[in-house]
Amino acid sequence: MTEKKVITYADAGVDIDAGNKAVELMKDSVRATYRPEVIGDLGGFGGLFALGNKYKDPVLVSGTDGVGTKLKIAFMMDRHDTIGQDAVAMCVNDILVQGAEPLFFLDYIATAKVDSQKIADIVKGVAGACKESGCALIGGETAEMAGFYAKDEYDIAGFSVGVVERDKMITGDQVKPGDVLLGLPSTGVHSNGFSLVRKICFEAQGLSVDTMIPEFGKTLGEELLTPTRLYPRTVLPLIHKFNLHGMVHITGGGFYDNIPRILPEGCDALVHADAWEVPMVFKKLQEWGNVPWPEMYRTFNMGVGMVLVVAPEEAEALRAHLKAEGETFYELGEVVPGTKKTVLKGGVFGE
Repeated sequence: MTEKKVITYADAGVDIDAGNKAVELMKDSVRATYRPEVIGDLGGFGGLFALGNKYKDPVLVSGTDGVGTKLKIAFMMDRHDTIGQDAVAMCVNDILVQGAEPLFFLDYIATAKVDSQKIADIVKGVAGACKESGCALIGGETAEMAGFYAKDEYDIAGFSVGVVERDKMITGDQVKPGDVLLGLPSTGVHSNGFSLVRKICFEAQGLSVDTMIPEFGKTLGEELLTPTRLYPRTVLPLIHKFNLHGMVHITGGGFYDNIPRILPEGCDALVHADAWEVPMVFKKLQEWGNVPWPEMYRTFNMGVGMVLVVAPEEAEALRAHLKAEGETFYELGEVVPGTKKTVLKGGVFGE
């Protein structure tokens, strides 16, 4: 009688020991993010966070997002220590615009085969961004999915929860004609539009991540992998100190699709495209791909990652605060009567 072959989970491509090793490698960086409200430690079935009684009428604000095809740049460069910041930034910046202080974050990483060090590098990037944003990394999941992902590739997504007092929620309801639009700079392409970026750079231009671009002063890959900016440290004090009528995180959809999300009926956002110097990376992408300018401003942040909307009588105090903190900002434009759309004028748009 033929002896029956023993088949294990490892034979199927799932290495539980590698996953456990990854947890050991990341646990110190994860614990470094803990706030006093965190209950327990790594390894629980769920992350525990005590909201406490310091809030009068708290509203929880949640957001989830991924990094998109920017991951392909990380794969090409075999660099995985910054992509975690992108995952955190895409989530915490989104909840920030509603006035929320980020409280905690969870990540999800799925891969064909767990490389313990690579997973630890990714999560260390997540943890570092959480710490900078003031939120705790209280849980996550690393899914080893043999035969599902290409070799050496993975996906990452995040989920963040924040809190805001009900009377401090920023919904856009207060936005009205005459309000001032101020912009905070981005750090580059951030984490949107990379399908177009890759088509332009690698298909149309035949470049590689190792190509040195003189105008960037670095390789193409280094420029494209620049992490998404985290805005909580800059913006949370503004939320507490000023009555912001609205905020916009400029992500996929650029200016045309994102700003109208906070505009009430009867309002347009008039943006002066010559109010700031568009970073070189966007100029080169437009040149290399012969991309129409409206398409650029509908796909990318064009150097502005966050828009603040404030009443004109409070705008000067807000400007003074930003200057005192050494923060760069741009005079983007103003809210005008209209039909809930973004109007770009000046610069490449003329008029």
